[in-house]
Parts: sequence; structure tokens; C-alpha cells
Amino acid sequence: MEEEYDAIVLGTGLKECILSGLLSVSGKKVLHIDRNNYYGGESASLTPLEQLYEKFLGASAKPPADMGRGRDWNVDLIPKFLMANGQLVKLLIHTGVTRYLEFKSIEGSYVYKGGKVYKVPADETEALTTSLMGMFEKRRFKKFLVWVQNFDPANSSTWDGMDPTKTTMQQVYEKFGLDENTADFTGHSLALFRNDQYKNEPYPPAVAKIRLYSDSLARYGKSPYLYPLYGLGELPQGFARLSAIYGGTYMLDKGVDELVYENGRIVGVKSGGEVAKCKQVYCDPSYVKDKVKKTGQVIRAICLLNHTIPNTNDSQSCQIIIPQKQVGRHYDIYISLVSNTNMTAPKGWYIAMVSTTVETANPEAEIIPGLQLLGPIAEKFVCVSDVYEPIDDGLESQVFISKTYDPTS
Repeated sequence: MEEEYDAIVLGTGLKECILSGLLSVSGKKVLHIDRNNYYGGESASLTPLEQLYEKFLGASAKPPADMGRGRDWNVDLIPKFLMANGQLVKLLIHTGVTRYLEFKSIEGSYVYKGGKVYKVPADETEALTTSLMGMFEKRRFKKFLVWVQNFDPANSSTWDGMDPTKTTMQQVYEKFGLDENTADFTGHSLALFRNDQYKNEPYPPAVAKIRLYSDSLARYGKSPYLYPLYGLGELPQGFARLSAIYGGTYMLDKGVDELVYENGRIVGVKSGGEVAKCKQVYCDPSYVKDKVKKTGQVIRAICLLNHTIPNTNDSQSCQIIIPQKQVGRHYDIYISLVSNTNMTAPKGWYIAMVSTTVETANPEAEIIPGLQLLGPIAEKFVCVSDVYEPIDDGLESQVFISKTYDPTS
């Protein structure tokens, strides 16, 4: 270990593995360390099922026999769906990590309104048939979607008289005569904003996000989301393989004692009496408690079900978003569902995740609107985790820290 590296990466979460893969590909000498004996850090997939029970319920906890073979389960601690046309998928294709992974399209995207679950209309045809809004509103919404598709920040004839630097998204909604409900699901289910702050800001970022949604949808048809077979834990491992092919060194189950600095700049990482020298460190917040600040908490409930979620057309996999206003909150509630079609559970079993940003002293009560949509729950595992972000950009110390994962699915 006592060698010199261009970069040392601490933790094998998805963000860290992507970085070590890209650094290795660009010719850097990389050492990648994790204190755990498995890949994925906070975003690991747990398999067999016994691992999940032990993590949440203690060493002697065992799953019931009717849940099938433990090895057929891959339970993500922090599931994330990938936008089919998003940056991460482009990165996977560009780096060739897709060689190690297989993806499947998520079957449906839904939104909660007035106590019911509706499919998110994402193209012009669906916009005209959805029961989410009345007939005249549908036409206005269709007009809005056409404008979004044609909008080009460099071509003022596509702006429809709305200056991209001055006009807010709220003013765009008003210009197209869209009511609050339509604005609600557009902002939260298409653009995927977590609160309503975006309405008071210039519209181009929101328009770009809605467009990403519909471009992603156009690629595979059922929903804009993709998910790796065998769970999200496959992603960090794919990038880890990439890094290894390009000469990256991996050490799992290796504790980190301290980071070594000279004149405020990183020069090495100390582990078990040895020091590996380096010019840069990339890590998750758990390795540098003194360089991060807590910005909030996220609650997640992993729910094992033996049925699909009611009112989702028997979707074997889906996402449901509960916009904050629908349940009197500041932040949205997210629900994701995966199953045997994603190779994450045995036939007949489903894994749902309900998550949101904590707003009160009783986080479990906050996710009740989400849990109620699931129907009977066979087993539930709840955790509340702190959210950290770095206190500086790391340019001076050359220690670059990732943010904790947010509650979105």
C-alpha cells in the first residue's frame, strides 16, 4: 500500500465508483478503499435476504420460509431509477460499463392526486386521454408540451415572447393557462422537482427537465426509467471493473485511520500504520466528518409485498410520486416498486420503497400517505438517515466529498 497514487477514492458508493472508473480511464493511478467488505456503501444491494433482516432486526433475525430462496432477493438500500436519456446512461454507454450490466425499462410512472393514483401523461396522445384533467385543460397542456419540445434557448422565435432570462416557470404556466393541478404534476412528476422553489426561477432548467423526461420516454415507451437487473448494486461494481481493467487498485474491508495533510493540502491516507501518498482524495461524507455539515434527514421504508401496488395496472415495476401539496407537505413523497422482472425478488414478491425528506419530529407518520397506497405489507424495514454535504468545494485541500443520497427514486 505504501505507494504514490494520483487519487485515492474512499467508499464504494455509486458516485465514488463512477469517479474511480473515469479517473482510471483517463490514465490516472487510482487506489480505491472501502471499510466495508462489500461494494456499494450506502447504496448497496443486500443479498441474500437474510442480510437485510440481520441489518435491520439483529443477528438472529430470519426471514419467513414463504419468502423463497434468500439468494433470489437483491434489496437496494437506496433504489434509484435511471432516466433513459439522462447523463448517467450516456456515461454508461460512453465508458462501456454497459458490457457488464443489463437494464430493463420500468413499466409505469404514476402521480397521486386527490386520494387517487393516475398514470403520468407524458406525450400528446396520453395528454388527450388522461383522466387527470378536464377536456379544455388537456388541450392547453398539449399546446404546452409541443412548445416545450420546440423550445431552443438559442432561437428567440421558439420563446413565444417569453425571455428565458427573465420569465419564471410560474409565468409560463400562466401564459398557457394551466391550472395549479397541472402545474403540480408537471413540476413534480415530469420535471421531478422536489418542492416549488423552481416556479420563481427562470424557466429554461425546468423546460430542459420536462424535455429529458419525454425524450427518455420516447426511447422505450412504457416509462422514461431504466433499472439494472439484479439491482442498483450492479452499477458500482460495473464501474469498479472498469477501473480495475485500467489499472485501478481495490481494497475492501480496509479501515481508514486518518487523512494526512501538509499545509492544508492532502498528501496521503493512513490505514493500519501505513500511509498511501496521493494528490487528491474523493470520498463520501462518512470518511471526513470534520469537512461536512448536516443539512437534514431522509426517511426510507423498504416494504416487502406479495402483490403489485393497487391501481397501477398490475405494473411489475413502477414509480409513484405524491406531490407535496397533495398531502400538505413541503417535500414530495416517492414510491418505487421492483420485482422478479428486475431479478430483485422471487416470483410473486415485490420490493417497494417509500421515501421523503424528514420535516417533523415523527418521521414515520410522514410516510403514511405512501404506505397506504401499497396495500397489505408483509414486512417493513424503516431507517432515518442524516443528509450531509461538504462545507467547501475541496479545491484548496484537494479533498472532494460527495453529497448524501436524496430521497428521490
